[in-house]
Amino acid sequence: METAIIITTILLILFSILAVYDGFYLHIFKYRLHDHPESRTEHLTHTLRAVFFPAILYFLFLNQDCQIKFIIGLAVVILDLLVLAVDAYIEKDSREFIGGLPRWEYILHLFVNGFHFASIAVFLSLKLKYKNDGITIMPNITEYHNYELFYTIVINLLPGAIIIALLHILLINSKSRFIWNRISNKMQCC
Repeated sequence: METAIIITTILLILFSILAVYDGFYLHIFKYRLHDHPESRTEHLTHTLRAVFFPAILYFLFLNQDCQIKFIIGLAVVILDLLVLAVDAYIEKDSREFIGGLPRWEYILHLFVNGFHFASIAVFLSLKLKYKNDGITIMPNITEYHNYELFYTIVINLLPGAIIIALLHILLINSKSRFIWNRISNKMQCC
């Protein structure tokens, strides 16, 4: 089980790095999906998923002592999967302004979502125990040797995830979108 904690931690780190590149740099900074009317629904799905991620970090990964919070975390994961399906379905039409979704970005999305859901699956293998009489939620996994590293990574991801979620929410509004565009136009980046 020590290996599972390390694998979950590595998957979360990989997901977070790729998600910042994809969700912030590409979607918000480079392509400005929030500015294109045909991409507004895609931006809304990204906003929902950006809000779901800190909720998953908090309810699923951090709360080891409360089964209700864990179940809330599982519900958020299911909602995240549903919104991902909508996002994937609308993405082709949403990106017509750049000639469609670039193949390399499609591959990036596969890795981002693969790391995201693999981290959840491996974590669930630690948290859920299967017996003949049903599934039991382990009340606490803090006794694993590498839990402190996992906890430190998750607790440090949380503020950034909240900031990215808030930015997505602000970009839904036309006034805050205007302010963001003025600020981002002054930034020099790749």
